Parts: sequence; C-alpha cells; structure tokens
Amino acid sequence: MDKFNPVDMSVWQGRQDPEDGELALRWHDKVQPWLQAGHAAPGVALVGFACDEGVRRNKGREGAAGAPLAVRKLLANSAWHLGRSVYDSGDVNCEDGDLDAAHGRLAERVASLLDEGHFPLVLGGGHEVAFGSWSGLNRHLAGRGRVGIINFDAHFDLRMKLEQASSGTPFFQIAEQCAAQGTPFTYACLGVAETANTQALFARAEALGVWHVLDETMTPAELPALLSGLDAFIARCDHLYLTIDLDVLPAAVMPGVSAPAARGVELAVIEPLIAHIRASGKLRLADLAEYNPSLDQDNRSARVAARLVHQLTK
Repeated sequence: MDKFNPVDMSVWQGRQDPEDGELALRWHDKVQPWLQAGHAAPGVALVGFACDEGVRRNKGREGAAGAPLAVRKLLANSAWHLGRSVYDSGDVNCEDGDLDAAHGRLAERVASLLDEGHFPLVLGGGHEVAFGSWSGLNRHLAGRGRVGIINFDAHFDLRMKLEQASSGTPFFQIAEQCAAQGTPFTYACLGVAETANTQALFARAEALGVWHVLDETMTPAELPALLSGLDAFIARCDHLYLTIDLDVLPAAVMPGVSAPAARGVELAVIEPLIAHIRASGKLRLADLAEYNPSLDQDNRSARVAARLVHQLTK
C-alpha cells in the first residue's frame, strides 16, 4: 500500500531469561507481524502514525514523527502480562506534507483492523492523529451506534480548520464531519488547562456540548466524582474512542512533548480512568499522541508511553 511501510520486526528484540521459562516472556517474544489476510485471531493491533506535519502547522516543536519507533523500543523489553495476541501493522508516514492523504491511509488501516476484529492502538505522532483514527472507526461503524470520544488532554484541540488541518484542529474536524453526516458529536476533554486554551476555545466547546474537566479538578480526591461523570458520559454512548495527548501529564513525568504541562494530571488519576473505560466493554479504539523523542530525558517519556500502552491492552 502506498506510503504504508512494510512491517519491520527488527525493533522487537530484548532481554531473554530462559531460566524462568514461559513466565519470563517480554513483548518482543510475543508480538507478531500483521498480515492483511483476515485469518489471525483477534487481538491488539499496533499502528504507527509517524507524522508531525500537524504539529509543524500548529507552530509546535517538531519530532513526534519518531514516536512510534521509540515507543516500540521501550515496549519490546517490557514484561508480558497479556492474555491475547498482539500484532504490529507497521507505520503510516506523511513525508510529503500531505496530511489529508496520510489521514486517509490511517483511516483505511484502522477500519481494516476493526473489520478483522482487532483492537487498534495507534501510536502517534502529533495529535492530528485523532482525525485519522476517528475516521477509521467511523468508516467501520457506518452509522451503527453513537461514538463517544474521550480525550485526556491539556488542550481542547477545537481550533477551526481554515486553510489546513493541524494538531490543533482534529476535534473541530470531527464535529464538522458529524454534522455533515447527521450523527451526534459526543466529546469529553479531561485535563484541560485554562491557561492553554483561549476564551474562544472554551466558547466553542460549550457551543458543541463538550463535557470538559479542568486539570486542577482532576486529583485523586476527586476520583469518585470523575468516575461518576465518566459513567454518565459512557451511558450515552454505544462505542468509545479514547485518545491520550501525553501533554496532559505533568512536565516532570512527561518532558518529551511539544508543550509540557505547567500542572498536568497525575498518572494516579489517569490510570484508574483508563481502567474504568476499558471495563465498560465499549472501547473500540485508542491512540497516544504528541510524544517527541527529541525532547525526552533518559527515555522517561517513552517509558510512560509504554506503560500506558500496557494499561490500554491488559
């Protein structure tokens, strides 16, 4: 497929502990290449979106295109605890700057994986990944049921698409697409930083009926209220798409992003919410966005991203 790299399995290597047998397996022992045959047992399917064209257009710091490879390297040596198959389906690139075409290729791949019964987990890339991810789910569902989007993010990413899409426009693009096809736009943005979003963005979120929670409200003490709010949101939905912009985390935990958080939301809050979303049985698709290896320190951010992949797939 044009611009979709063959699956390179050379990254899946790491430590071996033969003295401990099957109980010492790591991700590199278990991940298999995805083959577009439709005969593999349903499992988790990793998809890389090696793109930061949207970040460049949004005047951010480039480098997120290297994230899929960097996260795979950290995952490779992570201990294996899953009870289902994991496949690597390669990367979608955007080397020519044609973001619309890259979104189309990502949507096609996500839809194919969903059609085969897999759970796609997309490794971005800038948060422009969200429009491609959602488009694949939308194509697969073809209007069957209401899709709820849950975004852990310091930013609404509801900037209006004027001439070009960017990492700041994906949820506005989705809202436009929902309006065009007559389906509801059901969006939750959790971890919003007031200082990182203009009054115009807050007004747009209100006009679109977005449920949002500020970062300062997302504390361990508020977890019961957050879970209750999440339950109410999930009850309105038939399917869920979870997208995690890693800049929602504190800068000390996640330094390797274009826009590190001044405050952020702790993993101690994010992880129980992820578990609650998984337990709903409605999660169909997830992605991670905005990790930038060129800004990382001692692979700290990559390790957190790999941990979140583990949380999303177990």
